[in-house]
Amino acid sequence: MSVTGIERRPGRAVHCDDHAEPTPEQVPLPDALTHEPIDKKSPAQWAYERLILYIQNFELKLDRDHEVAMGFVGGDAGVLRIEGLGYFDPDIVTFYGAERDGTKTQLVQHVSQLNVMLKAMPRPKEEKDEEPYRIGFRLARDLEQGQDGDQEATPGAK
Repeated sequence: MSVTGIERRPGRAVHCDDHAEPTPEQVPLPDALTHEPIDKKSPAQWAYERLILYIQNFELKLDRDHEVAMGFVGGDAGVLRIEGLGYFDPDIVTFYGAERDGTKTQLVQHVSQLNVMLKAMPRPKEEKDEEPYRIGFRLARDLEQGQDGDQEATPGAK
């Protein structure tokens, strides 16, 4: 029998604090992720969907002065403010964003090499009066709406 997330939770996490807020491994998968059995998803799609859950959960804990960023693991490449996330079947995950100085950055990574460290990055001073980017919630909304990648790009949308 294939695992869809409805039969059981596909992950597990244990925390030091017995009163820690639930993490993505500890809660049932959202309906949008259970329509297709896990064994029918490509490694890229399944990694993409779970990354959305982690990013969204991380953003829940941020104040309005910080946004989610990604530290590159295993190198001195810096930090990427996450502005977009994608996948290319069967095995590529892509992060779109900018470095602290505004330099546009894109990371293309094979799922077998996927190592991501989420970080809270101070928002640029010129954006302090605007609503913070919450890419995790935008990505989750896209999954819930059943978007299949044919939607038009919406530059600058928050």
